Amino acid sequence: MTDRRKFIQNASALGMATVLGACDSPKPKEEPKPKKQSNIRRNPIGVSTYSFWQFNGPKEDVPIEMCIDKAAAMGFDGIELLLVQMTSEENSYLQNLKKRAYHAGLDLMGFSTHQGYVYPEKEKRDENIAKTIRQIELAYALGIPTMRLNTGRWGTSKNFDDLMANKGIEPTLEGYTDEDGFEWVIDSIAACMPTAEKCGVVLGLENHWGLGRTAEGVKRIVDAIDSPWLQMTLDTGNFLDNREAQMKLMAPQTFLVQAKTYYGGGKWYSLDIDYPAIGQMMRDVGYKGWISLEFEGVESPDTAVPKSLEVLRDAFYYEI
Repeated sequence: MTDRRKFIQNASALGMATVLGACDSPKPKEEPKPKKQSNIRRNPIGVSTYSFWQFNGPKEDVPIEMCIDKAAAMGFDGIELLLVQMTSEENSYLQNLKKRAYHAGLDLMGFSTHQGYVYPEKEKRDENIAKTIRQIELAYALGIPTMRLNTGRWGTSKNFDDLMANKGIEPTLEGYTDEDGFEWVIDSIAACMPTAEKCGVVLGLENHWGLGRTAEGVKRIVDAIDSPWLQMTLDTGNFLDNREAQMKLMAPQTFLVQAKTYYGGGKWYSLDIDYPAIGQMMRDVGYKGWISLEFEGVESPDTAVPKSLEVLRDAFYYEI
């Protein structure tokens, strides 16, 4: 009888423990610890419409609208428009490009233009000043904050292929010196500055042959004008000698980086460009601005441009 009573007591205790155990709140699952927030931000990357055209065939075969759509599909943040590739300067055309880019999720982040002031004739310089002012106004109408500017060149090379064969070096016109050219360029660009300031468009003087062939030449002009509305556009593929030293000289005053790639071999030449090193150089001067891809190889842009974007994404970033 005692054994039976003990058995019942033990069974009851066991049952109660089971019931109480079942009523206990389940232990909460341990939440994964949040990952440490990254303090790295990537520079925004755009692509020049030039990358899809490269002056190969009629520009109508590679319209700006198609370039916008391709840039968005490839994952770029913005697009730089090449003026000579555009089919009109009418306001309706400009506004439709702006609307298309906005709808595609792209910033219109750069405007690549051509002009030149290396002329002994004042009338020709004045023509190019008026041309540049018109281009600034186009950038303003498009809502583009920076415009690529050239010095122009002496024009003594037979053609552009001949200029490239001579590494961008060409003789002056007979009876004139580079000193004359620098005076013409400085005076001409200075005449454009009031319009740039009024429109809120920063002019970026590029290392683009002529008197802008060297970093020293670009810096001489920018420093002489000494305006916050004139800065530098650094093209990574336009220095053929002492590239690292020349890019370092331009880096502190750079407002836009145009980054060349040459998949499939270059159209005129190929350069082995160390983008991680250039990215570090730009971080060292506190650069947080745009990078614009200019693909200048013979591979199809449909394959080469996405590969180039990956290279630039990895190279250009900064700490926040």
